[in-house]
Amino acid sequence: MSAAAPASIPTVLIGATGRMGLNILRELPRFPSLTLCGAIASEGSNALGEDAGARAGLPANGVPITAALPPLLAEARLAIDFSSAAAAAGTLAACVAAGVPLLLGTTGVARELQRPLAEAGERIPLLVAPNTSPGVNLLLSLVRTAARALQRGYDIEILEMHHRHKTDAPSGTALALGQAAAEARGGKLESQAIYARHGATDARSSGEIGFASLRGGDVVGEHEVLFLGEGERLMLRHSVSDRSVFARGALMAGQWLAGQAPGWYQMADVFSK
Repeated sequence: MSAAAPASIPTVLIGATGRMGLNILRELPRFPSLTLCGAIASEGSNALGEDAGARAGLPANGVPITAALPPLLAEARLAIDFSSAAAAAGTLAACVAAGVPLLLGTTGVARELQRPLAEAGERIPLLVAPNTSPGVNLLLSLVRTAARALQRGYDIEILEMHHRHKTDAPSGTALALGQAAAEARGGKLESQAIYARHGATDARSSGEIGFASLRGGDVVGEHEVLFLGEGERLMLRHSVSDRSVFARGALMAGQWLAGQAPGWYQMADVFSK
């Protein structure tokens, strides 16, 4: 049985000045059990020293934005990271050393970090969440169901679209959807994924899972999984128009994570409770 979460959860937000970080700061007042005790930005950020609340357009909250994570973890009971993939290894190591639960929402995390993540899950509660939207996590379940039911004669293609500033492709969510489909069919995404098609290509092989990534404008996030058969198509689609959806999902998940035993969790664990 999971331990009860503390009544007040001192929380450090890493990546506090990014799109997601600012949205989390704005949504935080709706989660009274979470108390901001630290806000982290990169060493080169022009926001260092500013009040985190004021930076998000809220009343000042007395929490300055800093670049030094370890000192803040001494009093924290939860860390939420939406910074960058490059900073993930350092954040993970610092949270393990301090024994602080970590919600890692950064996408594009290097494959080399998989083993450290697994080891961290043996020491702290760890939740890796490429997408914290409740709707997307329902979509993952629907994709598994469809992939199992539509085994023969149905090709799977995944389309994702994001704003012009997103630097990883395919998105972490698209990869999670592909992984869900591959596992539902008893395979592995690594051996089935096709990430690019250009020029003269061979005919599509059975079992492939294709990805297409679009970037432009201020698109928050759109994902579509297509099951393409002879004479019919099934399309499962999720669209987000407001990034606060992700912020609320992350805060809800963080609140849950703070009361868990060490382990490597997913958003599905949060929504299943």
